[in-house]
Amino acid sequence: MPLVLRTLLFGFVTLLVVVLIIDDIAEVEEETANSRHSKKMNLQRLIPKPHRKAAAHVDPTSLARLSTTRNHQHPSYNNSARHSPNSWTFNKTLSNLIRKNILRFFDPERDISILKGTLKPGDIIHYVFDRHSTTNISENLYRLLPTVSPMKNQHHRRCAIVGNSGILLNSSCGHEIDSHDFIIRCNLAPVEEYSRDVGWQTNLVTMNPSVVQRAFQDLVSEEWRARFLRRLQSLSGSVLWIPAFMAKGGEERVEWALRLILLHTVDVRTAFPSLRLLHAVRGYWLTNNVHIKRPTTGLLMYTMATRFCEEIHLYGFWPFPLDPQGKPVKYHYYDALKYEYTSSSSPHTMPLEFRTLSALHRQGALRLHTGQCDMERRQQNELQSK
Repeated sequence: MPLVLRTLLFGFVTLLVVVLIIDDIAEVEEETANSRHSKKMNLQRLIPKPHRKAAAHVDPTSLARLSTTRNHQHPSYNNSARHSPNSWTFNKTLSNLIRKNILRFFDPERDISILKGTLKPGDIIHYVFDRHSTTNISENLYRLLPTVSPMKNQHHRRCAIVGNSGILLNSSCGHEIDSHDFIIRCNLAPVEEYSRDVGWQTNLVTMNPSVVQRAFQDLVSEEWRARFLRRLQSLSGSVLWIPAFMAKGGEERVEWALRLILLHTVDVRTAFPSLRLLHAVRGYWLTNNVHIKRPTTGLLMYTMATRFCEEIHLYGFWPFPLDPQGKPVKYHYYDALKYEYTSSSSPHTMPLEFRTLSALHRQGALRLHTGQCDMERRQQNELQSK
């Protein structure tokens, strides 16, 4: 090969590498610029001009102030203990403003799932968090892509989002959770044997690919495949939300689940989040100066639920090893998994998320339940009888 041609080829390859590096740096700089700009624009974004007078009693800068809190080990025990069930009032004005703000970043009705018309079998997808790794759209996945958004034109007055913290154990919240109009659960958590505390009804449930490995032993035997199938069949018409394109490593487990659904004609409506959803959610919180590394499933579900839920109640959100009375709390209500909530290696910043949700609770944008529900009902009855 002539020297000139080799030189040109080397120069082209070098230029291509430089372009890729600049693209990565640009993304980081854009996020940094957004977070720096947020202090200046936070008030304007949260409360549009025509509504500022009506929302004068709301403290829209509280999210920005949360990022200055440094006590990461026990930042919210006292605040949570003061979450009186009788003092909470729904702030519809603030809830509507948050919804409008989120819609400037993405539309959960559309981004909840990639639709069948946008892809075809064999198409190559780049993973959201492993951008240089790819996967192919399988025939099974294509068959289970929805043709329209599973949340199209849906609106619910009261929604419950159920996290998986051990704070739910002995809470007696099952009946209260099931009384909501729309119920979202996370990571295919078991409900039947815990229904007194967590309820059993489900309208939407998430399933990270790792759940197949962690909770169903990678379907290594007929017994585990049967357990997994029974859990899927118990959903009975619910939306099964599978983040199949987030990170490399779960594609085989996703395919196992899809085969079972198709083979046994399981009555679920599958959904696969759009490739922009995670970055859009993170972008929303960053511009409100909440510096999360990667949103947890719970925060992601809350952010999306603002689109189709008027009043949102959160249960099982508690990222601390002790409850407000100092008693041990399991990481999950259903297993013995140990986890460091503030680990620097974790992609999540759970205590920061909790402080953010606590602030929104105090302002009435959402309701965060961290106590025993039968106790709350007794307190409400006593108040009404006075």
